[in-house]
Amino acid sequence: MSGWAQKRFWKAVSVAQTGDGFAVELDGRRVKTPAKALLAVPTREMAEAIAAEWDAQAESVDPSAMPCTRSANAAIDKVTHQHREVAAMLAEYGDSDLLCYRADAPVELTSRQAQEWDPALDWAAETLGVRLQPRTGVLHQPQDAAALAVLAENVREMNPFQLAAFHDLVGISGSLILGFAAAHGWRSAEDIWLLSRLDERWQEEQWGVDEEAAAAAEVKRQEFLHAKRFFDFS
Repeated sequence: MSGWAQKRFWKAVSVAQTGDGFAVELDGRRVKTPAKALLAVPTREMAEAIAAEWDAQAESVDPSAMPCTRSANAAIDKVTHQHREVAAMLAEYGDSDLLCYRADAPVELTSRQAQEWDPALDWAAETLGVRLQPRTGVLHQPQDAAALAVLAENVREMNPFQLAAFHDLVGISGSLILGFAAAHGWRSAEDIWLLSRLDERWQEEQWGVDEEAAAAAEVKRQEFLHAKRFFDFS
């Protein structure tokens, strides 16, 4: 968000419907993205969330307190112009999905992975028509090309705002399937986040919590929950 004014210069924040969607206005003037494009979003709910962030700014503007604005900027300035490349990059997660790489020991961990992760793979088979296959160990074993093609097409169908959110859902969780599960509302975003952290939770149970790692994980958790919220706005 470089180039933004550091001091609040506006009094009133409003949402207006325009020919290109819904805009946020500061004292009647439309907000622009860092790349100087007019900020226009697909739904009123998204625009209202962005407007609330601008209205909540005090004397100084705090970009870190404006996650919806940042996500909208990314969708407009980046994803819109690189939609095919972003979709392809995210689809590649399917061939090395977190849910498919299982430990070979101890049995308590392997059993937990099967118990917690298999339902997500089953959901994908029923909802997306694709059943990725689990593997044991860390060596890459390709998934079926036809299955990956189906998943890739599902990613390509997303609009830029959905794709911007989906980028974080997949990247943070390390799983294309969990990204889809969150987007479709299979379970709560909190529950899906916990599924993505199964191995880390196991390590914490064995060795205790590392405070620095836990703090970093909390940042990612908040980003994941925001990505789900932003996707729903789209």
